[in-house]
Amino acid sequence: MQVALLGGTGDIGEGLALRFGRDTDHTVIVGSRDADRARDAAAEYAATLSERDADATVEGAINPDAAARGDVVVLAVPAYHLADTVESVAGELGESVLVSPAVGMQRSEGGLHYNPPGVGSVTALAAQAAPDDVPVVGAFHNLAAGRLATLDADLGWDVPVVGDDPDAKETVIALANQMETVRALDAGGLAGAAEIEALTPLLINLAANNDGLHDLGVSFQ
Repeated sequence: MQVALLGGTGDIGEGLALRFGRDTDHTVIVGSRDADRARDAAAEYAATLSERDADATVEGAINPDAAARGDVVVLAVPAYHLADTVESVAGELGESVLVSPAVGMQRSEGGLHYNPPGVGSVTALAAQAAPDDVPVVGAFHNLAAGRLATLDADLGWDVPVVGDDPDAKETVIALANQMETVRALDAGGLAGAAEIEALTPLLINLAANNDGLHDLGVSFQ
């Protein structure tokens, strides 16, 4: 399988690229609006994985080319770039599964707050922007990017996954479960995305205000 990470040069893209590269045998395609930046990031990730003796295939490409190759296409971009990114690659998605991990947040003096778009969640926004025949799945919303990219770290995190297409959702659950020390959980349909996305600013606020809680994730017991 080929996993494309659009905006894969950013923090969450780096973490997912390294984890997928080490823990799976899938080809990882790092996408960017700038082809040179994509190739440079892919080479950096590949070098990191090679130092750990991981037999990984990591390549770089401009976002539309990455999307055209991806069986699973992850929108590793900030929420405010998500709709534009989907529209820029819409004609290349084919039979891909589109995955949205983005969360809308805004900051005040009291910390970060969930800031969903008018359609109710960023995952719903991705579904609205995507072609009608492309299934959209919400996943990886609550992952702390720094810890995700630290390959020595045992995560112990759960990944809630939402989607209305059962086959697409199962594909993403299976992919997430291939990452070491991560457990994917079926959280129902896309209508439940807002509840999952809203956890992210809470986790960041807890980490910022409590010693020893840096890089929090979620685990359900």
